[in-house]
Amino acid sequence: MFDKQFIGRISKQYVFTERLTRSLNSHLCTNELTASGGPIGTVSDRLVFIMLSAQLLLLACIASALPARAASEDTSHLLIAPQSPDLEIGTNFTATCVIINTAEVTADDLYWNLSQTISKEQYTKINESALSVTIPIIDEKSEWLFCLCKKASPYFALNKGKFIHGIYLTKGYRPGKPENLSCQAVQENKYISTTISCKWDPVGRQTTHVPTSYTLTVAVISSTTYNVSTQKNNATVEFLTAFPNHMTLEIWVEAHNKLGRIQSEHLKKDAGWFVKTNPPSDVKVISEKSFPTSLLINWTHPIPKEYVKLTYQIRFCPHGSQSWTYVPLVDTAMDIQSFRLQNLQPATVYVTQVCCKNSGEGYGYWSNWSTNATMRTPEDQPGKPDVWRIIADGEGINERLVQFICKDPVFANGRITEFNIKIQDQKVPIPVKRSDSGAITVLQQIRLAGNASVKIYVAAVNSVGKSFEASLVIPEKSHEPAPVGGLKVWPQGGRLWLEWKPPNSTALSEYVVEWVSGDRTDWQRESRNTRRTAIKGNLEKFVCYTVSVYPIYSGRTGKPASTAAFLEQGAPLEAPAVRLNGKPGHNEAELVWKELPERSRRGFITNYTIFYSSGNETANITVPADTTSYTLKSLTRNTKYDTWIIASTVNGSTPSFNHSFITLKYAPGEMEGIVVGVSLGFLFIVVVTMLLCVYKKDAIKENFWPRIPDPGESTIGNWSPDYPLKAEAPKENGLCGVSVLDVDVCDGKCVFEDDKASLPLKKDKYLSEEHSSGIGGSSCMSSPRQSVSDSDEGGDMADTTASTVQYSSVVASNGYKGQTPNSQPQQAIFSRSESTQPLLDSEENPDTLLQEGSRQSQRFPRRPCSTHTAGSGDGTNPADITEQQGELEPLDFCPLEENCEQATPTDGQSAAPVSSYKPQLGGYRPQ
Repeated sequence: MFDKQFIGRISKQYVFTERLTRSLNSHLCTNELTASGGPIGTVSDRLVFIMLSAQLLLLACIASALPARAASEDTSHLLIAPQSPDLEIGTNFTATCVIINTAEVTADDLYWNLSQTISKEQYTKINESALSVTIPIIDEKSEWLFCLCKKASPYFALNKGKFIHGIYLTKGYRPGKPENLSCQAVQENKYISTTISCKWDPVGRQTTHVPTSYTLTVAVISSTTYNVSTQKNNATVEFLTAFPNHMTLEIWVEAHNKLGRIQSEHLKKDAGWFVKTNPPSDVKVISEKSFPTSLLINWTHPIPKEYVKLTYQIRFCPHGSQSWTYVPLVDTAMDIQSFRLQNLQPATVYVTQVCCKNSGEGYGYWSNWSTNATMRTPEDQPGKPDVWRIIADGEGINERLVQFICKDPVFANGRITEFNIKIQDQKVPIPVKRSDSGAITVLQQIRLAGNASVKIYVAAVNSVGKSFEASLVIPEKSHEPAPVGGLKVWPQGGRLWLEWKPPNSTALSEYVVEWVSGDRTDWQRESRNTRRTAIKGNLEKFVCYTVSVYPIYSGRTGKPASTAAFLEQGAPLEAPAVRLNGKPGHNEAELVWKELPERSRRGFITNYTIFYSSGNETANITVPADTTSYTLKSLTRNTKYDTWIIASTVNGSTPSFNHSFITLKYAPGEMEGIVVGVSLGFLFIVVVTMLLCVYKKDAIKENFWPRIPDPGESTIGNWSPDYPLKAEAPKENGLCGVSVLDVDVCDGKCVFEDDKASLPLKKDKYLSEEHSSGIGGSSCMSSPRQSVSDSDEGGDMADTTASTVQYSSVVASNGYKGQTPNSQPQQAIFSRSESTQPLLDSEENPDTLLQEGSRQSQRFPRRPCSTHTAGSGDGTNPADITEQQGELEPLDFCPLEENCEQATPTDGQSAAPVSSYKPQLGGYRPQ
């Protein structure tokens, strides 16, 4: 076993040996690589020799330390080799745990832990005192690897801290080979700078614990080597003296870290190969009036030819354009300081730039472009103007209003001042000043009949001269050449594109593409071979353009093919205002609106959506874009509706304001029908009622004015054995003292009209049926019919019953009370009657008499009979008749026959009737 001093010496010797090996390896490798003329292969041989020497030295240290063991209690009993390794990700690592300075445990008691316990399948038992483990290095996370021990013994329990040891695993990647190494030496003042800057692309990955460093090496062959280290992917080397012009340079970069090192490809070139000079200086452009289509360029060399021979490159473009035109390199490959640009447009401002580089093929870098050199080419004779026309209907039949317009020539070659226009055979042209407000000039407007044609000629004029004439023919309306076919227009990439099929004609010379928006018109010309093109003008978004294609047949304009298009569509600015057409009905309403103006559409209207809402319920209907009215149906009557409309395009929708209305409660004519129906019904009822009154007069009379039984016709049985069964009929004069009030609406007669106010009336209830009387006889009668009237005294009302009411009356044979009896002997007669009719006052009390046919009864006191009757016309007032009463004793019964005396009232006096009997308070007298 090893003691503490032994382990300490082993550890120190191991660390020292490892550091010594790394130091020697680095030193020897560097010296060998930097030695001039030394073979690269000797480095590996010396490195192997140093490593073998280090291992032998370590073994010698261990052997020399074996006799000198120390038994210190503070020594750890476990030791892991190697210590603090740097591991390459993607490889396997083997560590060995050695038991030292104790015999308490063996290799069987050891185990490994790396974040968690490592499986025993990865262990290798070397001997009883050593246990190794092999683990894969798969991630970049650095971590601790521990060797631990487990054993149940008192010593182990007291010294657990001595039975654990760990090492920190540092992980990383081997460096990759740098790529795309490039170096550049720029010009300073008149010479090349003494510094050279290099950059490269790093390859591979690196971690924080194992970073990669770079060393840039610049070697001047047969001279000096310069080294610069950096963590970046670029570095700069400064030469001790001037830039090594015309000398060979060898440049490379080495990537290295704890896991290894690797070099890039070596650049071995002439020093001029890395040079980048300044751009040419003093660039000037000269315009020559005799050469309106060319410009002369002059410049100065940026560096003396003794250092670098240069070649040049030139580019130019019209002012404001970003499209450069490059002069071919073959034309500027010589050592020159001037160049003439040709085939330029007259009166055009051009911008020119020049750059240079080493003239050696593949050598050097192009310099930056020089500053802009600007110059205008001289003016020249203008080209033909672009003539077009606008045709509208005139006031006359088939009359056309033709307006000729033109644009400046494509090659104006200067500033156009005016246009000369001739119409057909007109010899002297008419000058028209060019419009300063825009690119289109209105030339002239003429009226042209439908069967007439016209040809015009137009020439443009500038400061140099006049252009050739451009012509345009307006053919007869009935002889316009055929149009193109299958025109399609669509937006794409911020432009409007067109496609069409050409007409079948060999006389076709070109096409004119026209686009019109409101009162603005523009056009462009296309060659006869064109089938598809884009509008080159500046178009606005959300604006509708009418795009037309005109075929041109040797100057004659053919029929157009037209369509509408938008460069870009959006939601409408507004929706049409919806309103009612007239008044709403009870279940429908007609909505109308106006077509949106073109400026508000901002696209093609695809449809309108009508919304209408009543309370919480909302419905909608979609109608086509060409619809301007719609009738809402199946509405609820007497209901308020809110309605609005939404106008839609392919890119959005916009709603209108709400419009409210209330449906009618009744349909038109419905109320009139109800009124007419009710009126007809009422009229029908009136007619039926009148007919019933006419044809059922007797029945109505019987129902409203029932017949009251005559007491005189009542059959009363005599209770006396000597009295005959049938009572004698009362004499006519027996009713002399009774006033009869006739209220028959049919007869229209009234008895005692003047006495109505003075006579007391009494209303009773009767059942108008005939009486059948006789003691023991059967009662023959109809169903009782009740007639209701008011009663003056409640106590005098008769009881009404549906069953037969038996009642009796004692009739005296002599006169009534207060009257002088006749000479005939008086007999008491007992009569009995069976009837449903309540007892009449005349039957119970002889003072009351009833007239048949009247619904009301009047009670009168017995009075002397009068020969006068109401309505006799003799002027006698029954109210003046006074009742003469005798002083005879009152009778309990009234005889059937009475002698009536005529009492003549005293003139000027009236006698009030006085009752001849005491009033009965109620009920009938018991029989």
